[in-house]
Amino acid sequence: MRTYLAGQMRGIPEFNYPAFHAAAAKLRAEGHEVFSPAERDIAREGKDISKGNAAGCELLAAKEHGFSTRIALADDCDWICRHAEAIALLPGWEHSRGARAELALAEAIGLEVIHL
Repeated sequence: MRTYLAGQMRGIPEFNYPAFHAAAAKLRAEGHEVFSPAERDIAREGKDISKGNAAGCELLAAKEHGFSTRIALADDCDWICRHAEAIALLPGWEHSRGARAELALAEAIGLEVIHL
């Protein structure tokens, strides 16, 4: 199953990448094809922008790495619409504006919802 991984990033140390990496590995071990926004950010930026960002501050990531939340969310939503069959939600997802938007999009197009 092609699964999008959603959860809180902003305001979490290192943008919560360790939790995203662990969940992606678990889902892959269960046979899912996973789109992880943490992995996508690293691939798009050519480096791990979470390192040294103890507060998970998007402004710091923008200043130091040129990171754009707008571009990242556009990539994420495009993958959800074009490829996803399910969305997997990390614990605490409800505290994230981005994850809530991604869930609303997933529900609007009829994707399966997986609570991790």
